Amino acid sequence: MSAGESKVWFITGTSKGFGRIWAEAALERGDRVAATARDSDTLGELVEEHGDAVLPLALDVTDKPAVDAAVAQAQERFDHLDVVVNNAGYGLFGTIEEVSEEQARAQIETNLFGALWVTKAALPQLREQGSGHIVQVSSIGGVQAFAGLGLYHASKWALEGFSQSLAAEVAPFGVHVTLIEPIGYTTDWAGPSSVQAEPMPQYDPIRVARTQSSVRSQRGEPTATSAAILELVDAEEPPLRAFFGEWALGMMREEYAGRIANWESWQDLAARAHQ
Repeated sequence: MSAGESKVWFITGTSKGFGRIWAEAALERGDRVAATARDSDTLGELVEEHGDAVLPLALDVTDKPAVDAAVAQAQERFDHLDVVVNNAGYGLFGTIEEVSEEQARAQIETNLFGALWVTKAALPQLREQGSGHIVQVSSIGGVQAFAGLGLYHASKWALEGFSQSLAAEVAPFGVHVTLIEPIGYTTDWAGPSSVQAEPMPQYDPIRVARTQSSVRSQRGEPTATSAAILELVDAEEPPLRAFFGEWALGMMREEYAGRIANWESWQDLAARAHQ
C-alpha cells in the first residue's frame, strides 16, 4: 500500500494519550480507525467528529476472547486492517520488593499479554493479505532500566523480545513490525493512569532521586508525535525500532558502550566457561 492510500487502523487505548492523538491524526487525513478503550463512552467525540470512519469498541486487552471478537468486528466493518497499534498500557511504580503479586501480574497481563493477544488476533488476516504493519508501543524503558520501575521494564523488555522474533517470522509475508520507544512525554502515564506500590521507607531515597531526575529531564509534547507516527506507517520499509524523543539516542549510546565495556572486562571468564 502506498503512502497516499487510505489505511485502516486498529488502535488500543484510544481514550487519551498517544492512542487518542494518533487516532485523530489518522482520521483527520482520511483514514479509518477501529478505536478501543475500556470505556467506549470516552470515544464519543471521535465518533461525533468523524462518523462512520470510526468504529468505537469497548475492550479490556487482558480479555483474550474479547480481543479476538473486537479484531473480528473491525475486520468485518472495514473489510481489512493495515495498521495495528498496541498502545494500551500503564506504568507501575515501585521497587521489586514493594510491588505486590497482584500488581506484578496485572502489569504483565496488560502491557505484555494484551499486546500479544491483539497481535495474534490480527496476524492471520495480515499474513493472508500479504501486507500490514504492527506497531508496538514500547518505551525508552524497553531498552533501558531504572530503579523503581522494575516490573514496568519487565513488561516492555518482554514486548521488545517477542516483537523482534515476530518481525523475523512475518517479514516473508510482507508484514512489518515496529517498536516505538518514547522518552518521557507530558501524558498522564505517570499520573492517574499509573499504579503506585505501597512504599517502604527504606526505598525513599530511590523515589527522591527519581523525582529529581524527572524534574531535570525535558519531557516531550505528545501532539508532536502525530506526524511521526504517520511517517512511520507510510514508510515502504519501516524500522524495527524507532525512538520518539531527541535525547534517547544519546542515552542509549552511553548504555550500550557500558554494556560492551562490561562484557569485554569479563571476557576471560566467558572463555573459561566455554571450555
